Amino acid sequence: MVDGVKAMGYQEPTPIQLRAIPLILGGQDVIGSAQTGTGKTAAFALPILSRLKEHAPGPRVLILEPTRELAAQVETAMRDFARFTNLNAVVVYGGVGYGKQTDQLRAGVDILIATPGRLLDHLGRGTCKLDKVEFVVLDEADRMLDMGFLPDVRRIVERCPRQRHTSLFSATIPVQIQTLIKWAMNNPQTIEIGAQRTPAETVKHVIYPVAEDQKSDLLRELLERVNYESVIVFCRTKHRADRIAHLLKKNNHAVAVLHSNRTQREREDALKGFRGGRFEVLVATDIAARGLDIADVSHVINYDVPQHPEDYIHRIGRTGRAEASGDAFTLMVAEDGQHVHAIERFISKKIERVKLENFPYKYTALFEEGKPGQPTGYPRKATGVRLSGGYFFGPAKRRR
Repeated sequence: MVDGVKAMGYQEPTPIQLRAIPLILGGQDVIGSAQTGTGKTAAFALPILSRLKEHAPGPRVLILEPTRELAAQVETAMRDFARFTNLNAVVVYGGVGYGKQTDQLRAGVDILIATPGRLLDHLGRGTCKLDKVEFVVLDEADRMLDMGFLPDVRRIVERCPRQRHTSLFSATIPVQIQTLIKWAMNNPQTIEIGAQRTPAETVKHVIYPVAEDQKSDLLRELLERVNYESVIVFCRTKHRADRIAHLLKKNNHAVAVLHSNRTQREREDALKGFRGGRFEVLVATDIAARGLDIADVSHVINYDVPQHPEDYIHRIGRTGRAEASGDAFTLMVAEDGQHVHAIERFISKKIERVKLENFPYKYTALFEEGKPGQPTGYPRKATGVRLSGGYFFGPAKRRR
């Protein structure tokens, strides 16, 4: 295990690893919460793999993930960590055929990484049993709640032995997950690293107010002026993600698209190409907001304001990962007011409003925020930025 960790370039444990690894090695159930990019996968993978020691009939480890991308990513990490052992890992998810997955399950597996729906299919077909599971990991549990998977998760955990170790990792712990914890876990220890409601300190995030019919023009202008390495553009819907990607391609940007209507091959190609530098821009829905390990994202642009404050934290957490610096821009139109208010209440901070210098803005009432007689619910001064005056956010830079 140590050789595997060294081969991946690990030198010092992150805070979540430092606290979780001893507890899991000691057999303690764990609830882990930490900001994105802090090494949560290794926090549960390394102690579990250490306790398995040798290959044996299984699966002995079950890791549930909400999306195919996260499942595939965790399987890759498990293989890397265990490269100098005889332990093996198999991933099962929907969107692809059953044949290869069935053959791998029948050949014997130590670690099973799965999405809930496809795993239930295998259990129903009799191609998989969970009677030898010793470790259960519920990863991104709040995301599974959002996607309606918790009833499926309960059905799956019921198939596992009662005597087992259970870990749960989640950015937030709503009431429904509290119920799951009481039912599925045994006296768990809770680890919280950092403030759940605070964006990473290495991310500079600002809001660009704009008229609705100028959003796409402002996006294109930002991409022309900003000196970036790679950008994720978040859209609210799959249809809009496709439209924005098409628009940016027409402007000679190398663009990939990621949302749930794309085939598995298309999704894998998008992530691989973006990570490898073939695509400079990834246009995505919130499927890419949580957990995906995409290093060196210099900028995040919220083309649409997220409707849930937690999603804002997850989205802008795609940049500024692992203590690197990053920038996050949010395009705000008039109808976004209540969602922006909710985000600012959630993070207990006013987000700076800025204008892009020399952009031919049309008038929007958002530029009147903070003026006398405008009861918008905002502070009178927007953290030093006068939207209707002559102050702008920094010099414009051409991208490389």
